[in-house]
Amino acid sequence: METNNYSDVTPEILQLSKLCAKINTIDSELYAKYEVKRGLRDINGKGVLAGLTHIAEIYAYTVSDDKLIPCEGKLFYRGLDIEELIDGFTNENRFGFEEITYLLLFGQLPNKEQLLDFNKTLASYRSLPPTFVRDVLMKKPSPNMMNSLARSVLTLYSYDDCADDTSLPNVLRQCLQLISTFPLLSVYSYQTYSHYHHGNSLVIHPPLPQLSTAENLLRMLRSNTKYTALEAKILDLALVLHMEHGGGNNSTFTTHVVSSSGTDTYSSFAASLGALKGPKHGGANIKVVGMFDDLKENVKDWSDEDAIKTYLKAVLNKKAFDNSGLIYGMGHAVYSLSDPRANILKRFVRKLSEEKERVDEFELYATVERLAAVVISKERKIYKGVSANIDFYSGFIYNMLDLPPELYTPIFATARIVGWSAHRIEELENNGKIIRPAYKSVSNLTEYTSMDNRI
Repeated sequence: METNNYSDVTPEILQLSKLCAKINTIDSELYAKYEVKRGLRDINGKGVLAGLTHIAEIYAYTVSDDKLIPCEGKLFYRGLDIEELIDGFTNENRFGFEEITYLLLFGQLPNKEQLLDFNKTLASYRSLPPTFVRDVLMKKPSPNMMNSLARSVLTLYSYDDCADDTSLPNVLRQCLQLISTFPLLSVYSYQTYSHYHHGNSLVIHPPLPQLSTAENLLRMLRSNTKYTALEAKILDLALVLHMEHGGGNNSTFTTHVVSSSGTDTYSSFAASLGALKGPKHGGANIKVVGMFDDLKENVKDWSDEDAIKTYLKAVLNKKAFDNSGLIYGMGHAVYSLSDPRANILKRFVRKLSEEKERVDEFELYATVERLAAVVISKERKIYKGVSANIDFYSGFIYNMLDLPPELYTPIFATARIVGWSAHRIEELENNGKIIRPAYKSVSNLTEYTSMDNRI
């Protein structure tokens, strides 16, 4: 647990925090002694099986003679290869977010008529209650858009006459409404924050029903409402790739945990937003962009691979950037040889870098991706391969789209709420037990001490 700001912490609180740190530290050897799977993962990074799902599947290894053999990563949405899905709507020049939302929620790809009707349904929900922007978003704008999103979602509970109804039709209605309004909540939260905290013009553009989610995001964000076709298509692609990643990722598992208690949709998604806000989950692409900014300041010749290697080694040895010892955007909890999402994004990043005249930066990213895998393999003991993950390129894409960093994680949430919705429905429909894993106490039993005898 870390904090960088003690401005509101009194000396008394600071002293008590030292006591908290002392009594809450657990000997790391005890985790091995009791075979605790920290992070619900074993030493090889394989997750503890906690549930079953129809929604998504990740391939990161094959099994031969009871041994795990790393393989090129694959991701499947409802049994369909994500690469084939992407090729399908991009080759036919369609936006994919709405189409793949239909797939994840209803288990099949829509035909033309079904997709048209579904788009109309989402468009009909793409609005906020009257005066919501004024009464909620403009009152004490938060400097963190994820907190603003969570607050907004919890407030929307008060506008729903059937908020606690967990029947399938009602939960589906709630999910579709929230999927449709997350772009508005995200962008409008940023616009009010930018206005009140930085003195910028307050711009609130309404969404247009004929536009896709990606188009509306760009239109609402930009004061002139302008965007190129390539910009919208690549943002749409990024949304699709972030929509779902199995039931075990932190925020989706949170959806399962909270939904298993029988609580309402708004509370469930607010909890998932809190999980996604964490820098270990949803904020990694911001760190990637920051790391590259630091790299550019320290390595002036971007073609000097020896200098880049030296910088990357310094990062790993906690002597550069944020001293965390992490090369952000490299490695993944599940994937080993490759993250298919990163591979897909990379194919389109060059196109956008050409349009934005930033090909030299793309080449720098590609160089770091190649060298970082080598440096990490030499400097670290790893149990599986290491490769670029989706965050490695998504931050660069958002930067080229002139999206403010404050919106990087909310855009992730705008995509991932589709997966949360599918998993919430799956959890409720299977009427499972409340999720309650065990924790073993390693404290010593002590005798009660009366007040007068306490030191």
